[in-house]
Amino acid sequence: MQTQTQKSPQWFPNRKTLVWIVVALVWTSLSFCKQNEASGTLAKVKTKLKKVDLNPTHDIGDKIDSLNGVYVFYNGSVGNVSGRNTTADGYNLGLQYQCVEFIKRYYWQHLKHKMPDTYGHAKDFFAQNLADGRMNTARNLLQYQNPSTSAPQVNDLLVFSETDFNPYGHVAIVSKVEKDQIEIIQQNMGPFGSSRAALPLKFETGKWRIKEEDALGWLRKR
Repeated sequence: MQTQTQKSPQWFPNRKTLVWIVVALVWTSLSFCKQNEASGTLAKVKTKLKKVDLNPTHDIGDKIDSLNGVYVFYNGSVGNVSGRNTTADGYNLGLQYQCVEFIKRYYWQHLKHKMPDTYGHAKDFFAQNLADGRMNTARNLLQYQNPSTSAPQVNDLLVFSETDFNPYGHVAIVSKVEKDQIEIIQQNMGPFGSSRAALPLKFETGKWRIKEEDALGWLRKR
């Protein structure tokens, strides 16, 4: 008779423990920074903090999701950067594995689309003061405001504004559209964030609105 070896359960911190871990890391880092600020060590400490990964179940660069054959990679801390990703012909896809890198890689791999302007923070993908349904020339994509007379579609690029905790904004791809909600797929949601999220969708006074305060609008390949 064969015996099965029981696997040790994976340790996963509860919320209270996680908070104390973060507080301890920040406190230790700040104390170290104060002691070494004059010696130029501060910049090195900030770089190391960006690479802190509190999730023991993933390594940076792990494939955690995909849409139409385009992978979402795990990035650990939202501030982590693992170099710049470019195509063989030099097209800039962005900093690995930030949210911008995923949406540009998705548009390049799945939709065969290259943007004229290959740089900018996530929030910069939405052109302010552009009329609904007009061409965003920097990205060569049609742009729709939130709300818009045109409902979101699968493959649309959804842009979020900056917040108090995130000055750069966020971008994601619409992966599913239903009557009263959309699903998005996204990269760089932190050590415990989800690559998928459902957002309410409402049709009000002749326009489609994604009921998310920070959602600026969506871009679409013509």
